[in-house]
Amino acid sequence: MLSLMSECYKLVQSNTFSTKRDIYYRDPQLFGSQSVVDELADNIACMLSVPRHHLHLLATSKGCLAGDLSFIEMDGNCVDCSTTTTDIRSEAKFVLIVEKDATFQKLLDDGLLKRIKNCIIITGKGFPDINTRMMVRKLWDCFHIPIFGLVDADPHGIEILCVYKFGSKSYSFDSHNLTVPSIRWLGVLPSDIKHLQIRKESLIPLTKADMDKAGELIKRPYYKQIPAWMKEIQILLTSGYKAEIQTLTAISNNFLTDVYILNKIQHGGWI
Repeated sequence: MLSLMSECYKLVQSNTFSTKRDIYYRDPQLFGSQSVVDELADNIACMLSVPRHHLHLLATSKGCLAGDLSFIEMDGNCVDCSTTTTDIRSEAKFVLIVEKDATFQKLLDDGLLKRIKNCIIITGKGFPDINTRMMVRKLWDCFHIPIFGLVDADPHGIEILCVYKFGSKSYSFDSHNLTVPSIRWLGVLPSDIKHLQIRKESLIPLTKADMDKAGELIKRPYYKQIPAWMKEIQILLTSGYKAEIQTLTAISNNFLTDVYILNKIQHGGWI
């Protein structure tokens, strides 16, 4: 730990940044494995009660973002997210968090940003990393616009949305910098599966792991704060089936982009 703290001190003093991967390769024999560096970095941040990036330690980002957003990086480089941070600008009316990269790419390919021009789409490619969660929080702090989540109608998708909304156990000490309490669940809602009359052949039976995860979610301390979400979990368990976002293509190939999301946004179909 002292060796890593020494490296962090040098980074802070020189106002430079390094990835945890770089730190590991500076002395792989000392650290033994990348997971040791990851755990030590988290422990140091927790011990000092500071966000990890205050140690000038970064993790390689895996999230993607597109839409009505531009910002100026610290080196003066301007990033325009409509074509591809200190000064951040946008006329977006809402942010849409998408669980999977495949869905994120499909929404772009289907032209969602042309249909809804004033929006920002972001994905953490599954379970979100710290940088993606920080960006979502930054967008909420800067623009005070609604944040919606589009995840699979299964316990793991719901858990991912809960991480954005309430935080994760491993970073509970920094939740105020990483969470957006006002996030709304846009879809896919388990109740939508019935209302849309999706054929059972297009659904996937819940596994024991799914049911165990659902049971764990129901027992979490924020259970009473989101009764509508928990009602959806009960609907999921009662049905015995789950649905991925891609399941909506069983209705039509462009149903997700052309109908589902647009109607949900326009008519308030979120919880």
